[in-house]
Amino acid sequence: MNSEQLKGKWKQMKGSVKERWGKLTDDDLDIIDGQSDQLIGKIQERYGFAREDAKKQFDEWNSNVARGSESERERNIDERRKAS
Repeated sequence: MNSEQLKGKWKQMKGSVKERWGKLTDDDLDIIDGQSDQLIGKIQERYGFAREDAKKQFDEWNSNVARGSESERERNIDERRKAS
């Protein structure tokens, strides 16, 4: 998911972010507001990670989220085909 997509879907993604990085506060999530650089910085700050490690965790999470979105789209398409 690119930065624009993340920003556009931020309200839906907050739960997944909070689940993955529980040390992030609601205020952190409001400040991040879908900005990937802000999210990486807050992960780094809250967990004491090097920037590279925080980015790696973000990239892994982002990849998993994108795959989940693809799977969900495919299921929705299959369901619509079956319904018609």
